[in-house]
Amino acid sequence: MIGDFSVAPENDALRAVRVGVITFPGTLDDRDAARAVTIAGGTAVGLWHAEANLQSVDAVIIPGGFSYGDYLRAGAIARFAPLMEKVVDAAAGGMPVLGICNGFQILTEAHLLPGSMIKNNHLKFSCADQLLRVENNTTAWTNAYEAEAGMVVPLKNQDGQYVADEKTLDELEGEGRVVFRYDGGNPNGSRRGIAGISNAAGNVVGLMPHPEHAVEPGFGPDSSAYGEVGLGYGTDGLRIFSSVLNSLVAGGKS
Repeated sequence: MIGDFSVAPENDALRAVRVGVITFPGTLDDRDAARAVTIAGGTAVGLWHAEANLQSVDAVIIPGGFSYGDYLRAGAIARFAPLMEKVVDAAAGGMPVLGICNGFQILTEAHLLPGSMIKNNHLKFSCADQLLRVENNTTAWTNAYEAEAGMVVPLKNQDGQYVADEKTLDELEGEGRVVFRYDGGNPNGSRRGIAGISNAAGNVVGLMPHPEHAVEPGFGPDSSAYGEVGLGYGTDGLRIFSSVLNSLVAGGKS
């Protein structure tokens, strides 16, 4: 279960927003995602994959890791978890859902997002701070960013190459559903440099890099798209989590 954290929210309206963080066998970054929610001011709720109960959460994060060891295909087994059936239904009803890295893979396997993830084109594990460009700042998870804003967050994956047929890619581009694009080089061969996408409604977003690892001064990237910072002080990813909290509060939650 997700434990108590030392960072105390100061805003009662934000604190009332409950964001579920799912744990699968092999999930690595559930506590990191939960801490990001807490730092942003919300309440993180631990969700276990085998329990078909969303516990009245207002949004869901599917975090990174290697669910079921990627033994069949990244995200392919996790997609059939009892809780994912509830997530699919909730997403269809408008609940904000974020998939990070393995979570993005799970979202494509669950057909909540189009396309698929395959091994990096260089066939090696990638781990580096990555510059991204926010191409759509109107989703539930990106509204705190300015249009075309940059952000530096860690990237760590082996199956991070986003692929889709040309028709799907054209639709994503034409409908403004490319949410994040790699900037300063494509680290894994993803089609058209796509790092993250959304569904048509904008409530479901998936991305390969890890914003939850760039939310706390002293523990993030060494640089920021908002200016040079000191060792580990990049917090560009925090606005992902602030975005969804503010969206839910503004939309009448709490």
